[in-house]
Amino acid sequence: MNYCKLQIGCLVVVLYIAFIFLRGCRRYHRNPTETPFCGLLILSIFTLIFDGVTAYTVNHLETVNDTLNRVFHAFFLGGLDAFIFSAFLYILYVTGAYPKKKRQKLLIFAPVIVNVAVVVFSVGSLEFREGKISNYSMGMTAYTCFIMVAIYLVLAVFFCIRGFRNIKSEKRDGIITVFVMVTAVTVIQMIFPETLITSIAVAVIILGIYMNFEDNALKELSRYYHETVVSFANLLENRDKNTGGHIRRTAKYVELIAEELKRMGVYKNVLTKDYVDNLINAAPMHDIGKIAVPDAVLQKPGKLNDEEYAVMQTHAEVGGNIIRETFSNLGNEEYCNMAYEVARHHHEKWNGKGYPDGLKQVDIPVCARIMAVADVFDAVSERRCYRDAMPLDRCFKIIEEGSGKDFDPLVVEAFMAIRDKVEAVHKEFADAEDTEK
Repeated sequence: MNYCKLQIGCLVVVLYIAFIFLRGCRRYHRNPTETPFCGLLILSIFTLIFDGVTAYTVNHLETVNDTLNRVFHAFFLGGLDAFIFSAFLYILYVTGAYPKKKRQKLLIFAPVIVNVAVVVFSVGSLEFREGKISNYSMGMTAYTCFIMVAIYLVLAVFFCIRGFRNIKSEKRDGIITVFVMVTAVTVIQMIFPETLITSIAVAVIILGIYMNFEDNALKELSRYYHETVVSFANLLENRDKNTGGHIRRTAKYVELIAEELKRMGVYKNVLTKDYVDNLINAAPMHDIGKIAVPDAVLQKPGKLNDEEYAVMQTHAEVGGNIIRETFSNLGNEEYCNMAYEVARHHHEKWNGKGYPDGLKQVDIPVCARIMAVADVFDAVSERRCYRDAMPLDRCFKIIEEGSGKDFDPLVVEAFMAIRDKVEAVHKEFADAEDTEK
């Protein structure tokens, strides 16, 4: 028992994480199998169990059957290979870097396939050596395992650096810490194989992933925050005799446009994971300034006269001011600035003829340029108190004709490229509203 205390301790930690993760999934009605973390948990438990078993058997060679000992080592090393590789795939998953080309997929699978083959065919030649602290195993099987771990650590660091913009800023420090600790444990284990501290790396990876990406309580808190913003925006939108679908549709359109711009490779230094998430959450607040517009103007069934239109235009400036005064103390400065820019500048035009500040081209924040296209499309494609909805072909034509005049040409290009997705969202909300009626 003395030789596997560390493995037992790490196993207890991982089992506790598994317990609170599954309890959180049950509490918040989430399916745990929807995330790859569930598979990682299973592999980590399997690996730690056999790590502990082999730590015991390698120190009791005189009483343990040699064949059984080698089988246990094969399970441990194979499980470790599978766990490290799965953790690497998880990094690709969270950074959005998972390769699509067949050749690239083969390249990332090659090390683990080779190593598993070596484990299977070379476990019979595994050597069991005596150390000052503990006995340990060594041989081709162990060497290739070390090499594989090193390869995937390097690849994981590479993909994290390349996809750093796709990782939320508050999670980056945690990921870096995990890499440093896992690297340190791996180096120590390679230099001093008798320490048998591999289990620490497994536990650190599980703990790091859970705290940074899979904590159900933090996910739920984020959802509550977003739903509160949407509900508040819905309350305001209902003054305009809309169903509230406007803010949800535009938020979805904004998300689709931002993702397409990223795929196109434009504004990639701007459209980080934080930026896009803040934009999606800020989109529902774009018309918050309408709270200050009188009902006689906001709900007028006909065309506004010049005086009324001037009153309506004030909602952009007023909305920005409300956000600055209301959200500045929430502790999320980036979101507050984003919501301010979206609310104040979503009626600016590419040619400088918009309002309230007459900003032109690149002087208009990227978030406001995206919001402008989403807002206008939804405005013309849905029924209003003063007119019926326009045909979708005409709505897309309006956006296309506004390229270089009302809208950023690159944003229009992205929007037109996702026409099928936009139409699907439009239909989905239309069907939902018909069902509610």
